[in-house]
Amino acid sequence: MNIRTLLAGLCAFVVACSAEAQQSATVAKKIGVLTISVGPTSSHREAFRQGLRDHGYIEGKNIVLEYRHAQGQSDRLPGMAAELIRLNVDVIVTESTPAAVAAKQATKTIPIVMAVVTDPVKLGLVVSLAHPGGNVTGLTLAGADRTAKQLEMLKEAVPKATIVAVIHNGSRPDSERNLREARETARTLGLALKDFDVRNPGELDTALAAVARARPSGLITVGDGMLLSIRKRILDFAAKSRLPSVFPEREWVADGGLMAYGPSLEANFRRAATFVDKILKGAKPADLPVEQPTKFDLVVNLKTAQTLGVKIPQSVLVRADEVIQ
Repeated sequence: MNIRTLLAGLCAFVVACSAEAQQSATVAKKIGVLTISVGPTSSHREAFRQGLRDHGYIEGKNIVLEYRHAQGQSDRLPGMAAELIRLNVDVIVTESTPAAVAAKQATKTIPIVMAVVTDPVKLGLVVSLAHPGGNVTGLTLAGADRTAKQLEMLKEAVPKATIVAVIHNGSRPDSERNLREARETARTLGLALKDFDVRNPGELDTALAAVARARPSGLITVGDGMLLSIRKRILDFAAKSRLPSVFPEREWVADGGLMAYGPSLEANFRRAATFVDKILKGAKPADLPVEQPTKFDLVVNLKTAQTLGVKIPQSVLVRADEVIQ
């Protein structure tokens, strides 16, 4: 082989490698993930990654994930949404109603996939569930009635309960609807409700002191990313006060809560990856119907029940998707 042939071969090799590198750079997509309560070790985040892998997307290979976690502080979300836009992400995935609102206010063009949101139509995020219009689609918790179910579960587990404390975030657009649902269900069950508004982590201690003075016989929290992010403080209070409690997400029970009932957020995040896949392949958010939850989880912590002296009825245990011993 002469020098000329060798050099020609080397040039061809370099050009081929360069072309392959450019192709890889072109294929790799940037996905922004904007959350208020889903931290680095959350099972929700791993469920989303797994959903992406199911569609052939490997982080660091053909997809780049840009996470922005507000750590329970919703006022940080608009700035984080702006950061993702400056990074020129291809899609933004949001967790929580405040995150979806912040993303929508930040961009009218970049596709947004909601993994968790309450009532996107009422919020103006989409025109309708069947025909979203605009740049937003994904999954909603609308129609889940989880606050009502939490009260039903509490009454079934603690038949003698009479007064129930409800901790909620009054700044949420759906706050009044959730409280109305809770009051209607409470009347049916013969329960008296006392609601306590917590709009940011700094208000929690005052609210918990007020709960203690009310001397309730049970406790529920209304689904909210900020409350989920500070759940350990609420769980510590419930344990010290010996309050049987029912929560809207599995994480509460995994960390020591008595029971949880609500849509599977892990399933939502995994499904959100399917929306991302469709969008990256050319589908428009306006044409992808918003989906309602199809999987609900009832989780019971028997260790906590024993500590509280609560005997969980067999009728509840046989319906449980998971029982923590």
